[in-house]
Amino acid sequence: MGRKHRREPERNADRPAFFTYRDVENFRGEEWVVQTVTGSAATKTYRCPGCDHEIRPATPHVVAYPAQGLGGVEARRHWHKPCWAARHHRGPRH
Repeated sequence: MGRKHRREPERNADRPAFFTYRDVENFRGEEWVVQTVTGSAATKTYRCPGCDHEIRPATPHVVAYPAQGLGGVEARRHWHKPCWAARHHRGPRH
């Protein structure tokens, strides 16, 4: 039986390989770029602003930042996927 040749999907040079999905969503009246991060690419511990719990390494999650590019890298927030999905139903965590 012959081998199947599979082409690599074309990658966007602006987006690293560990971001698997990218969209723009509304949050608190602003547009935010939302990207999912695979578990294999998640190598650091982050604090989720939705639940205030840690996102451990190797945990798939979401990175969100203002679409207008305001704030640079410091504006990026790492969220658990369910916390991002429920962001409109929660009050701010202090």
